Amino acid sequence: MTVTIRPAGQGDIPAVADLIEEIERFCGAVEIQPIDERRTLIEQALFGSPPLAAALLGVDTNSSIAGLAAYAFLWLAKGTTHSLFLEELYVWESLRQQGIGARLMAELRRVAAGRPGCGRLEWMTDRSNPAARGFHKSPGFAEFEGKVVCRIDASTV
Repeated sequence: MTVTIRPAGQGDIPAVADLIEEIERFCGAVEIQPIDERRTLIEQALFGSPPLAAALLGVDTNSSIAGLAAYAFLWLAKGTTHSLFLEELYVWESLRQQGIGARLMAELRRVAAGRPGCGRLEWMTDRSNPAARGFHKSPGFAEFEGKVVCRIDASTV
């Protein structure tokens, strides 16, 4: 399969919304956000003023989305550098093992390297997902054991 890696555009919102539904189902979600709400929130996140995030897409020759890498830049606040934080990397299950994820990761490395002051590319993956952990170790990325992830739902703040 021939896949092109490119930034998401506003015309991609419906297909990205479909892919996000697949991601939610893959992660075990029981309730899925309504499609109109999902599309609105994707538009705000990627194309709002200012945008909250960016996304790269793996797109096949039929213009179908094969994979997604959603990311944002984070200022570390303990120096002058920042990092590219990969929030989500996902390839349709039926299209895995074809190099799409690796190509998305390679493009993320280029984006990070091309951004002045960006000192690293980082992400998290579930300890309970050996396939993802194996994928991330394959290009030489190392797992870092020094952080504990803390989270609270905004509805409880």
